[in-house]
Amino acid sequence: MKTAIVAAPVAFAFLSLLSGCSSDKPAEVHRPIRWARVHYDQTRDTNRYFAVVQARHEVDQAFQVGGKVVARRVELGQSVRKGDVLAVIDADDYRLSADGAQRQLEAADARFRQAESDWKRMQALKGDGSVSASDEEHAKNAFDTASAAAKAQSRTFELAQNQVGYTVLRASQDGVVTNVRVEMGQVVAAGQPVVAIADDAEPEFVVDVPEERLEQFKQSRFQAFLASASGETFAVELREIAAQAAAQTRTYRARLKPTQARRLPLGASATLVAERVGAEAPAASVPATALTQRNGKPAVWAALPMGGKATARVELMPVAVRGYRNDAVLVAGPREGTIVVTAGVHKMAPGLVVAVPDEQVASPARAQAGAP
Repeated sequence: MKTAIVAAPVAFAFLSLLSGCSSDKPAEVHRPIRWARVHYDQTRDTNRYFAVVQARHEVDQAFQVGGKVVARRVELGQSVRKGDVLAVIDADDYRLSADGAQRQLEAADARFRQAESDWKRMQALKGDGSVSASDEEHAKNAFDTASAAAKAQSRTFELAQNQVGYTVLRASQDGVVTNVRVEMGQVVAAGQPVVAIADDAEPEFVVDVPEERLEQFKQSRFQAFLASASGETFAVELREIAAQAAAQTRTYRARLKPTQARRLPLGASATLVAERVGAEAPAASVPATALTQRNGKPAVWAALPMGGKATARVELMPVAVRGYRNDAVLVAGPREGTIVVTAGVHKMAPGLVVAVPDEQVASPARAQAGAP
């Protein structure tokens, strides 16, 4: 019985201690938010186009005479220098023709010398009256005719010699072989394209611009990068654009060159980025997940700082939508620097106190594209 009497005060003191501890309220924990800060900038229209690297100058090489191809000295993708032999056709017939022209030239020269000798003799005989003036005139006409025939035959012989030289096709410029259209044993006609050579020293980007973006494209600044090196972007400038749209695609072919000379792999795929600074009022780019509605009109949840730096009160703020991009929306309305909620907007409520982390994975949004 004594034991119970002693234990009672101890239990009462312990319960009193627990009661005193439970009277302290636990610290309030606010929901953290993901956020972006509104920053206004000039609106920009940014579009991407598929492009292909091509040479500015690409020339089809062809024989100036026809015949059977007996040799081909180049392959696709091979680099060549001006004057290198590309292909050879059978020259036997052309050599025979040149040999026959040479014989005819020798005969014409002989007739010319004979006519010249006769005319000089007639001139001497005319001086002492041995021949008449008519005979001397005939000799002079024969001399002129033989002289003209000899000159004509000389040109024929030169042409025959040139045709022998034309049986060897040589590169007209430095470059890379981009197409080969002939094989050994094939008979080709004069002027038929045999090999295409592109000058890889002047590459350019070729894109097809839709009809509705033509004017915007002309006013843009351009950058490009290769599919094989997407991390290396460089500036390019518009060199020319077609005056007429393609009949089937209704697009305009545009050609752009790097602002600084550089070597590019011909035929490579590339992306052309066209950016135009708009004339519209500045707008801010925020993640598309920040956009919600109030009474059917666009709005965002703005986090208004409270007394403490780490907490804010959210309020629904109307905005004007200037345009949309892949994962962002262009808005106007909130003041510069306003913090907007970018995730979980459906869980926000007016007056809700939230925590605003000092650092977050997502960087503050900036205006990077203009209204359409």
